[in-house]
Amino acid sequence: MSQQCCNTDEEIKQPAKQAGHKGHDHDHEGHSHEQGAGVWWKSRAFILCVISLVLLLAGIAMDNYWPAFNGQVRLIYYLCAYLPVAIPVIKDAWLTLVKGDVFSEFLLMTIATVGAFYIGEYPEGVAVMVFYAVGEIFQSAAVNRAKANIKSLLDQRPDEVNVLENGVAVKRKAAVVATGSILQLKPGEKLALDGELLSEKATFNTAALTGESKPDTKKKGEDVLAGMINGSTVAEVKVTKVYADSKLSKILDLVQNATTQKAPTELFIRKFARIYTPIVTFLAVAICLLPYFFVQQYVFNDWLYRALIFLVISCPCALVISIPLGYFGGIGAGSRNGILFKGGNYLDVMAAIKNVVMDKTGTLTRGVFQVQEVKLEPGLDEDAVLQWVNVIEQRSTHPVATAIHEYLGAKAQVLAVTGVEEIAGHGLKGVVAGKELLVGNFKLLDKFSIPYPVNPEAIVLTLVAIAIDGKYAGYITIADEIKEDAPQAIQQLHDLQVNTVMLSGDKSSVVKYVAEKLGITQAFGDLLPEDKVNKVKGIKAANSSVAFVGDGVNDAPVIALSDAGIAMGGLGSDAAIETADIVIQNDQPSKIPVAIRIGKMTRRIVWQNITLAFAVKAVVLILGAGGLATMWEAVFADVGVAFLAILNAIRIQRMKFQ
Repeated sequence: MSQQCCNTDEEIKQPAKQAGHKGHDHDHEGHSHEQGAGVWWKSRAFILCVISLVLLLAGIAMDNYWPAFNGQVRLIYYLCAYLPVAIPVIKDAWLTLVKGDVFSEFLLMTIATVGAFYIGEYPEGVAVMVFYAVGEIFQSAAVNRAKANIKSLLDQRPDEVNVLENGVAVKRKAAVVATGSILQLKPGEKLALDGELLSEKATFNTAALTGESKPDTKKKGEDVLAGMINGSTVAEVKVTKVYADSKLSKILDLVQNATTQKAPTELFIRKFARIYTPIVTFLAVAICLLPYFFVQQYVFNDWLYRALIFLVISCPCALVISIPLGYFGGIGAGSRNGILFKGGNYLDVMAAIKNVVMDKTGTLTRGVFQVQEVKLEPGLDEDAVLQWVNVIEQRSTHPVATAIHEYLGAKAQVLAVTGVEEIAGHGLKGVVAGKELLVGNFKLLDKFSIPYPVNPEAIVLTLVAIAIDGKYAGYITIADEIKEDAPQAIQQLHDLQVNTVMLSGDKSSVVKYVAEKLGITQAFGDLLPEDKVNKVKGIKAANSSVAFVGDGVNDAPVIALSDAGIAMGGLGSDAAIETADIVIQNDQPSKIPVAIRIGKMTRRIVWQNITLAFAVKAVVLILGAGGLATMWEAVFADVGVAFLAILNAIRIQRMKFQ
């Protein structure tokens, strides 16, 4: 199992059509990933195991009840029981030996079972190989199940689509459809490509992408993504991205490659196994030969039997299999809950996280601003000023721009604008209708030494300050709405003993108001990007781990500095998926504590497996060296413990973390 153990996570990350076991031929032929997790019992390997097991049980019965069952007949019979499961292992032992891997588990199992036949312990030799083969089958089934759980959630793209050509729907392969094509999507059909909705309105089930089955209504011109399921009306969609570039493809690639990022525990166990197995092998040789010099009545076969038991017990498969499987199970559990971990290492990070630092806009609030009030200096034309502010703000990605544009509605005009300059953390500068405008926060006016007759701190709402030709012109108040599950998220983080901090470029009064409403421990406003970096550095300086939650783009410096960068609403942003370590797909802050719980449970299961494997192996190794354990105990210490560890590792995939 050793060679296959080392390949387990490599196989998981391969696409289904390419994946296949690189270990046993019997596994590769009879139980490939393409067959899926549900048909392991139909594989050739399983059938051969059943044949060998039936022959073994019948042989044990004949040993006890048929005195004539002995000698050559007994040897030939047990060889017939042994060979169906042993030949693939012996073949792999030879192949790994040729490649220079002297301490593969295939070779250890071959030596141990051939040795058992040499000393006449035929049933035990067969039993070791049978149960070893059974362990291989269940390992393969567990890996396939972990892979299938993720693929069933994410790989929702149909192979064919209905493309409108001259008004007629024609079936085409989704992989060859070009951008700009018009798709017809019938009720109940899944969208195969990212696009723009051309119909006036349509309702979609987004469960494949967000983990939430609540219908999402889209309007004409809005983006719709591959994997969404159309509701009750026929919809038309204009393709904006080819098959391979869809959000779903990126997410699927992200999950399939997640195992390339190893957790520290996983890396340690791999290194440990490479040292541990040779040491125990040499100890087995010592157990067999050294007593010759110290024991008066030395019987070679007795000490060889103890050494063979020692060899079987020594195989580290319970650790090398179950630990990667445990981490991949955690990644799968995250995917099912709409959380994408970019690697097992981030599960460990989230399990130990002490501080969650959050942006405000778009993370804890909806980021959907609405203009509340326009306060301009006397003599200024409100409509004209708003038109100027609107065209300047259109150069910004901040939600404030949308609020002003929607406030103007149909009155919004297209005006010429020149010299637009973004002043980081402050706002925008530009020239419209011959007027030089400054639009941003009041720090922008301070920067240009423009006096103003108001106290910004006395106004709780978000403010957009305006200056025209170097003179204060007024301000616009804008309000954002706190997300429904934000209070629940903060409370759950506190229940997990996690400190909460909010950092925002918004004015301090707004930030403190939101923080008090949510119960956030610390909150800081009026921060520039470099101020956020300094705040996070201060938290980390106290030897405390930090997860930063933001949009994954504007806060890139903070994400890079934090132990885990979490992108909220990353589904709509390619940059967010690429920048963040963890992506929360449905924009819900309540998924942050879920990510921590998944990390904690994954770590708990991994350490349970490590403790179980070491404890059982240590006890049986000592008993085996002292002659108090038989091959049956050895089988349990190796294959039995591996099987229990696998069952423990895959249970995380069935857990609920909400």
